[in-house]
Amino acid sequence: MEEAFMQRTVTCGELRAADEGKTVVLNGWVHRNRNHGALHFLNLRDRYGITQVVVDDDADEALQKKASELKLEYCIAVRGIVRRRPDEMINSDMSTGEIEVKAEKIEILSRCDTLPFMIDEENNSREDLRLKYRYLDLRCFGMQKRIRMRHEIVRAIREYFYGTDFLEIETPTLIRSTPEGARDFLVPSRIYPGKFFALPQSPQLYKQLLMVSGFDKYFQIARCYRDEDPRGDRQLEFTQLDIEMSYVRRDDVLALMEDLFGSVFRKVLNIELPAHFRRIAYHDAMNTYGCDKPDLRFGVEIRDAAPFAAKSSFKAFTDTLAEGGYVKYVVAPKTEGHDYTRKYLSELESAAKIYGAHGLAWMKCENGSVSGGVSKFFQGMENEVLEATGAKDGDVILMIAEKDWKKCCTSMGAVRSRLGADLGLIKPGFEFCWIIDFPLFEYNEEEGHWEAAHHMFSMPQVEYLDTLESDPGSVKGDLYDLVLNGYELASGSIRIHDVELQKRIFRICNIPDEVSKERFGFLLDAFRFSPPPHGGIAPGIDRLCMIIANEQSIKEVIAFPKNTAALSPMDDSPSYVEDKQLEELHLSIVQDKKPE
Repeated sequence: MEEAFMQRTVTCGELRAADEGKTVVLNGWVHRNRNHGALHFLNLRDRYGITQVVVDDDADEALQKKASELKLEYCIAVRGIVRRRPDEMINSDMSTGEIEVKAEKIEILSRCDTLPFMIDEENNSREDLRLKYRYLDLRCFGMQKRIRMRHEIVRAIREYFYGTDFLEIETPTLIRSTPEGARDFLVPSRIYPGKFFALPQSPQLYKQLLMVSGFDKYFQIARCYRDEDPRGDRQLEFTQLDIEMSYVRRDDVLALMEDLFGSVFRKVLNIELPAHFRRIAYHDAMNTYGCDKPDLRFGVEIRDAAPFAAKSSFKAFTDTLAEGGYVKYVVAPKTEGHDYTRKYLSELESAAKIYGAHGLAWMKCENGSVSGGVSKFFQGMENEVLEATGAKDGDVILMIAEKDWKKCCTSMGAVRSRLGADLGLIKPGFEFCWIIDFPLFEYNEEEGHWEAAHHMFSMPQVEYLDTLESDPGSVKGDLYDLVLNGYELASGSIRIHDVELQKRIFRICNIPDEVSKERFGFLLDAFRFSPPPHGGIAPGIDRLCMIIANEQSIKEVIAFPKNTAALSPMDDSPSYVEDKQLEELHLSIVQDKKPE
């Protein structure tokens, strides 16, 4: 029988000066090991902190030998006596910096191979190496801090809802495939050959069915799955706070979320948010910020250049406006330490072209006039331009002309975002806003039909009910997005609860009645039995944690994420499976299963 190890009596972040004289046992990893001959200094680490352990030069030979065996990341147990450090040796950077533990016995619990990287505050190794050895990466202080913060955020969310009438209800993770935009992850059924379950992209239909069931206030910390290409703020599997309520209108949902996030930020960050967040109509957000998820932490707003561009001699502007197009501009401010060189202006143009812009025109403001770029086309109207734009010496006026309104807005928005980051204009902190009055439909040029801008279960605003089929492009939905620091944090809507209206929406989205019955029959059937008016929203937990942690990737707040190629280097998934497993599922692989 294996002898029991020395079990810890305190953690490595617990001891203080008041514990002087106590005999304690610590368990943890060797974080640092400084050998000064017969005198050993060890920093022992666990997730609670670090404690300095000292093996004095008068320690017995066995203890000295054990201390000399220790290497970084060995997992050990130490029994010893807490003693105060001399005043000149106190480390104010450590919570345990007033004390150290004089070791009496050391036990090696497990040894560590050569490390692929150092365990430290942050791991700056390559991403593939970090993810291959994720269990080691998670030992680093930064990852430990962020995972703990995530826990605190989720706990604060649950505590908020536990203090209300909301019920936490789980919805299934093996469901019928109901394509809603992104690809479903499919799960073959062994019992029913040829049939498949799908993993939920969201609990959308089920939370609506819960409203039909009479559970008028539901929430869930839900795992969701979408078979799509990963990016910095997206993963194949993600976590969202799912919320649905009966007998509510838009303002009720918005007020609930403002109160929820006020509570979470107060508890977790000790930050007081505004009682209400700014509301911006979709069209205004696009016109002013070039996107429907604006970062409000800096200005540089987009404006209409038509009043003065139409009077210029620049044909790219005048022809575009004559054809019903748009010319928009931003004033890039003079910033200390930053020059608007031709190279940098070319980089801004490249950022605009990613979103379809044909080019980026510019002119600099100097000595109370404009120069360079397209300024020659504005001769005689320099004062008018400066007065209209409010530009001052050192500023640069940047302009885009496009026939398509959305392309003009988004490409100008890309320039705005680049300026905010490059010029250091973004203020620290958190700026929430609501985007409302979204279009309900958008036209799919490739497939030649209308489709839902968000999803097909969103209620049209009442004034558009009579013109749904005749003018889908003008219909606004009872939709709302919560935006934080330039990221879409949550999306929601008031839902359709009328069978015939739901069928009309399906038809507009090129889904005839027989197809909608096949795909969504269980929802339509449920709506025959007096569903209540209802609405909801679903904030992304991963994205919220990423923003709060001031990171650029949600991988930094997920314990075991996939990489940018949608692979897991740690466990080498996805992987091939044995032929027997495929046979049991009545599946065969068309292409070669394994490389020769």
